[in-house]
Amino acid sequence: MSAINISKANFHSEILSSDRPVLLDFWAPWCGPCRMVSPIVDEIAAERADIKVGKINVDEQPELAAQFSVMSIPTLVVIKDGKVTNRTVGALPKEQILSLL
Repeated sequence: MSAINISKANFHSEILSSDRPVLLDFWAPWCGPCRMVSPIVDEIAAERADIKVGKINVDEQPELAAQFSVMSIPTLVVIKDGKVTNRTVGALPKEQILSLL
């Protein structure tokens, strides 16, 4: 699967109601470290059918960024059964991103 663009409109149905763990990538187009993490997140989305991967553009979805208290980007958040189980800030290599799951 590919990463899903998440907005307020589809957040509940795609994320909170997901039957699989979710990896959320909070990012912005002007963020250099975000551009480093984005292809890794896309790769994980393509390789792992057991998880759902979503991307949230903080410039377009400030309410969701605020809901998750995102102060710096990239921020990666793992959600299982509708609850945050892990989070990290900053660019990480693929192995460390996978270890969050």
